[in-house]
Amino acid sequence: MSSHLATALVVCCLLQIAIVAKLGGSLVLHLAIIVAIAGFAMAARGLERRWELFDQSGLSGAGLDLRFRRDVVQLWLTSIASSLLWIPVAIIFRFLFG
Repeated sequence: MSSHLATALVVCCLLQIAIVAKLGGSLVLHLAIIVAIAGFAMAARGLERRWELFDQSGLSGAGLDLRFRRDVVQLWLTSIASSLLWIPVAIIFRFLFG
């Protein structure tokens, strides 16, 4: 899970920065990206802790496999979707503040 979390965080950051830069982002939007990345990192740490507890729980391999696949899919969907949410934010910010 750690590898997926780290890679998803990097992809999320790069997508956010690329989207904001492409749409003419200002310093305020770049600072908002820092806050969003911090939030994503805290959520990722919570997921990592969950998997540390699963590791110690002694659940069966089939149960862990199902949970792992579900968590990986949710992680990647959240990573990509949260990055794409910057498109309307950047457009609205650009419309309001030029």
